[in-house]
Amino acid sequence: MRKAIGGALAAALLLLAAGCSGSDDDSSGGGTAGGGKVELTYWSWAPNMDKVVEGWNAGHPDIHVTVNKQDGGDPAVTKLLTAIKAGSGAPDVMQAEYQKIPTLVSADAIADIAGEAGGLKQKFPDSAWNGVTLGSESVYGVPQDSGPMMFYYRADVLEKLKISPPATWDQYADAARKIHSANQKQYLGTFSANDPGWFAGLAQQAGASWWGVQGDSWTVNIDDAATRKVAGFWGGLVQEGVIANTPMYTPDWNAALNDGTQVGWLSAVWAPGVLEGNAASTKGKWKVAALPQWDPAKPAGGNWGGSATSVTTQSKHKKQAVEFITWLNTDPAALKALAGTANIYPAATDATSTALTSPPAFFAGQKDFYAIAAEAGKVTNPFTYGPNVNVAYSAYNDAFGKAAESKQSAAFTAALATMQTTTVSDMKTAGFKVAG
Repeated sequence: MRKAIGGALAAALLLLAAGCSGSDDDSSGGGTAGGGKVELTYWSWAPNMDKVVEGWNAGHPDIHVTVNKQDGGDPAVTKLLTAIKAGSGAPDVMQAEYQKIPTLVSADAIADIAGEAGGLKQKFPDSAWNGVTLGSESVYGVPQDSGPMMFYYRADVLEKLKISPPATWDQYADAARKIHSANQKQYLGTFSANDPGWFAGLAQQAGASWWGVQGDSWTVNIDDAATRKVAGFWGGLVQEGVIANTPMYTPDWNAALNDGTQVGWLSAVWAPGVLEGNAASTKGKWKVAALPQWDPAKPAGGNWGGSATSVTTQSKHKKQAVEFITWLNTDPAALKALAGTANIYPAATDATSTALTSPPAFFAGQKDFYAIAAEAGKVTNPFTYGPNVNVAYSAYNDAFGKAAESKQSAAFTAALATMQTTTVSDMKTAGFKVAG
């Protein structure tokens, strides 16, 4: 059977979910129809989520939630899909990365909760809400956290060279040249061929959306004008030698942060934790600014990371599960716990005023840290993921790894054609209908 997406699949999923999820006779709010206690299970990899959920359990004695700590990423998806296929063992609620939601929808693993949670849209930035929808009125989760990208820089180095934080990508390139010219060992940043999510966020800022929905078909637009612009920009800087090409999260990259040879990092709102863990001795020397822009008159942003909480199709308590995930991601007390106890950046637009009132400890001197992050989230462009993100990301690692090693700008843009071909071919082989 050919796999499609959009209105036709959404309708089919509604029927399948009704068959898999039971009649939901016990979904009249709190407790079951007979007044009994509802037990929900929640798979999450976020730290201390059990402590966050204690707040819910204390106030909702008829709906008890048990948190089961899981590995994140692909292992979590594989475990859930195995349980769904077996017909038992799946949780009621699942933490799901935005990039994995299309895969889970295609496998009929998570339920459409538009009827119960569709009204929450106004509580989240458009980019976060877009992450839980797939080109239709269906909603496959409530946004939990997001990763708006920002520019982190060593203020002491830029100030010494009288360089202002770059407001545009042209200014970023000029700053990179000045810094490397002043000290041949220093770089404003690095191109990482190991981090496709990072590159996807930069492409998102430029206006790309690598997958899309056209009727009952998928579209794939990885090798588009916006992404080629981004690839060409970085390829040019690497070829010029003014930006490093050391992959992130390697010993060499960690050393560069510590010894001051990498003095900038294009990362997400969660970066302070990484900097504190990897370069604690540099505390007080870093500041953050908005991402450089392609067009300052039309500010835009991208995300690196983020996840939602979804209800699985095996849950027999759909309404209570939605009630819980609504509380978890919108209630002021829950948002405060997510930020302070689970150490994540809540996706809700209210989080800045209700939960994020003090900057991260590593940026204690920058009081506007979360205001900058919130603004980045507001202007982040929508981006649709597809059902085989893992294949596209693997192709990125391979193609851009070779491009970075060659240090030739043309190889960077050529790598996109490889990603495009590999992704489309895999989707067609798997039975997905692909337009174009």
